[in-house]
Amino acid sequence: MKQDDIAKYIDHTVLAANATRDKIEQICKEADQYKFASVCVNSCWVSLCAKLLEKSEVKVCTVVGFPLGAMSSESKAYEAKKAVLAGADEVDMVINIGYLKNHDDDLVQDDITMVKAASGKATLKVIIETCLLNDEEKVRACRLAKASGADYVKTSTGFSTGGATVEDIKLMRKTVGPELGVKASGGVRTYADARAMVDAGATRIGASAGIAIVEGQHGAH
Repeated sequence: MKQDDIAKYIDHTVLAANATRDKIEQICKEADQYKFASVCVNSCWVSLCAKLLEKSEVKVCTVVGFPLGAMSSESKAYEAKKAVLAGADEVDMVINIGYLKNHDDDLVQDDITMVKAASGKATLKVIIETCLLNDEEKVRACRLAKASGADYVKTSTGFSTGGATVEDIKLMRKTVGPELGVKASGGVRTYADARAMVDAGATRIGASAGIAIVEGQHGAH
């Protein structure tokens, strides 16, 4: 991997409840400087990020149904629609994990499909929260996301009991094939972490440590 390549995989992420306007402005500035793929923020900050990054190639990513995924599909769809209207290029939604565990696959698929329709042309990433699932559930979640028209499957919110693992990335990549993106999120803090995820099949990295990852890459050569 070339010196400047890892940055293009990174969604520079701040989803903390106590994130201030200053922090959001800072990550937008950093994302433009380091040429990250996107900034990933809560939906209340989308319009500000869209304005700050108007002349940048950095995309604006937001989260929907976050972090539990257990609200109504209509609520998720409305949140997605409002975010896209405010300037979001990408939407990361959380599946209904309870539905998945109940084997209510039609409900899981309907939930994703509704958000996909509401998101329009925006890229849709589906967070399956791997730390709460067994392998059979991970595979089923990925298949349902693919069948629902999602663009990516994503490991984690970063707000549950664990984050991305190389094993999960390999399983998700094997399940969705080459057509969908796979996003590793949660616990990716160093260049070595990020590189391991990319080597396993990840095409996007969600991280709050994007700068440390890029600087670590430079130190690794």
